[in-house]
Amino acid sequence: MNKEIIIGGRKIAYNLRKNRRSKNMRITIHCDGNCVVSAPRWTSNSSIERFIFAKAEWIIDKIDAFRKSGIGKNKLLCNLSKKEYLENKEKARELIKKRLDYFNIFYNFDFKGIRIGRQKTRWGSCSKAGNLNFNYKMIFLPQKMADYIIVHELCHLEEFNHSRDFWNLVSKTFPDYREIIRELKGL
Repeated sequence: MNKEIIIGGRKIAYNLRKNRRSKNMRITIHCDGNCVVSAPRWTSNSSIERFIFAKAEWIIDKIDAFRKSGIGKNKLLCNLSKKEYLENKEKARELIKKRLDYFNIFYNFDFKGIRIGRQKTRWGSCSKAGNLNFNYKMIFLPQKMADYIIVHELCHLEEFNHSRDFWNLVSKTFPDYREIIRELKGL
């Protein structure tokens, strides 16, 4: 359902999605500037509007950042079509496998398999079974960011958490990991 709200003198259009399985409200700003608000089915419209107003500064900052950066034009984080995913999936697998092998010379961790997907909110993940999952859009990232994501997931094979030991493993390759994380969050 398409709606509009005025935030800080600006008219912000958003798409409201109510879902019976949702437990929390959530706001997503897509790289093309579209705002999507997801909420549990039982949530009142007034509660949703209060939630949007509470996040107003963040919403405006994200929309402005996407417009300034031109990310929407580069399709870096946009929801690309299934066709574009299929065209880039094997290129991504090749690049990720090559870089994974490179970094694993140092770490020497065992992993079962590599999966390339088109996740909406994650760059990568690691399963307890030892499978590494990566977003195909990593091929559009600067190499240092893609390498960081690969090392991050590789280190989860040893430390399946975000403890100090985990970050010590990551910092052996990326001592500036905090800066890279900030850059990734800024996309």
